[in-house]
Amino acid sequence: MSYSRPHARKKGLPRIVSAFRNSCNGFVAVWEEPAFRQEVLLAAVLVPAACFVGRSWLEVCVLIGMVVFVLVTEILNSAVEAVVDRVGPEWHALSKSAKDMGSAAVLLALCLCGLTWAWALYERFLA
Repeated sequence: MSYSRPHARKKGLPRIVSAFRNSCNGFVAVWEEPAFRQEVLLAAVLVPAACFVGRSWLEVCVLIGMVVFVLVTEILNSAVEAVVDRVGPEWHALSKSAKDMGSAAVLLALCLCGLTWAWALYERFLA
């Protein structure tokens, strides 16, 4: 069996190290996206705030999880955009649909995060 990916032949610790390096490269690549940097800044505020807003460890985990969910969704959206751009620069309806769907996923994640945080803030300070 021939592999086009050199790291696919690795096993054990070398495979784990290679996968970790690839993940770090992914973070470096996504850092070029302005939306991701904005969401990281928001996360830098919201993650510590979750410790004060959440009334239990479960609420803190949910609040932090919502922020991480937004970041993960943005990373996946950026990956879709990169693949679409790699295929070709010309306009195509399917390329537009793929990018729009990725954007819609980010919007849903942001709305879910916002509603979760709004609920937690209401419960903590107004209820």
